[in-house]
Amino acid sequence: MKYDILTIGGATSDITFFTKDGLLIKNPQDLLRQKLLAFEQGAKIEVDKFHYLFGGGAANAAVNFSKSGFKVACFLKVGRDETGLAIRDNLKEKGVMLPFIQKDDKHPSGFSFILVNRGGERIIFSNRSANEKLKLNKAVISAASRSNWLYFASLPKNWQSLVRPLFKLAKPKIAWNPGSAQYSSGLKSISWFLKRTHLFMLNHDEAIELVLKDDKYKGKSQAFYNKPKNLLTIIRNYGPEVVVITRGKDGADAFDGKNFYHQDIFKETKKVDTTGIGDAFNSSLTAAYNLTSGDLKKSLKAAARNASLKISNLGAQNGLADIRKLLK
Repeated sequence: MKYDILTIGGATSDITFFTKDGLLIKNPQDLLRQKLLAFEQGAKIEVDKFHYLFGGGAANAAVNFSKSGFKVACFLKVGRDETGLAIRDNLKEKGVMLPFIQKDDKHPSGFSFILVNRGGERIIFSNRSANEKLKLNKAVISAASRSNWLYFASLPKNWQSLVRPLFKLAKPKIAWNPGSAQYSSGLKSISWFLKRTHLFMLNHDEAIELVLKDDKYKGKSQAFYNKPKNLLTIIRNYGPEVVVITRGKDGADAFDGKNFYHQDIFKETKKVDTTGIGDAFNSSLTAAYNLTSGDLKKSLKAAARNASLKISNLGAQNGLADIRKLLK
């Protein structure tokens, strides 16, 4: 079967806690931790409510693509447990095809504990578990070779050997939202993969960490790193066709080698939960970029609109709109 998009990465079961406690603290002296969500040491934090939800980069993106009418499948791994069954059932219910979801007999399905404060800001405590045991096979390579797009989200620690055969494929375009195992290794380490990437999307903190690993830029000032154009230019010089950096309430910036683009946020009707906001924006951007034949300006706008809808809803996969409607 030919797929419009094959997503590769992880899936989790999420338990989301809401509390009125927690202070957002500015920490400008640390480039990699410029904002902190803090709680009193030794205190008992009251949980106002909690919910069982679903998450994971590859799963979140697949749900969004399916919502917008794409024929989409996931390549990911879950445990042979009730959580894994629930993850599969959720994806199937959302219209995602499941032939490449692997089951692990020894490791449980991945899970996350997500703590959300009154302002909708959150901290995610994640255990990847079965997600780290993903193994490539001939069936996945064959399906990937016939797909129009490959969308990579958070990958296992052995990600280079795992996905190199997929990056070597000639046909599919590649959208890549890296996880910590990728951006923490530095630009030189991932340069071969960047040269094959069409859309490279990450948030501002991730972009800073990625560039900081390059010896040429270690002595630069904080002001240098906080200017999106500097980061966009440096990263694009390593090969991707388009680089996109999201910056929370400051919107998103992109660079295609010729033009810089900026997109302001759309104000959400109600700030409920920012969990999955990056997945919502990046997958929406990829979908819109596909549907508009590469119109980056229109794609950024549609992605920002969909991200605002997600913030107004609970969980990483809820509230998303059909990108085809947002582009009209």
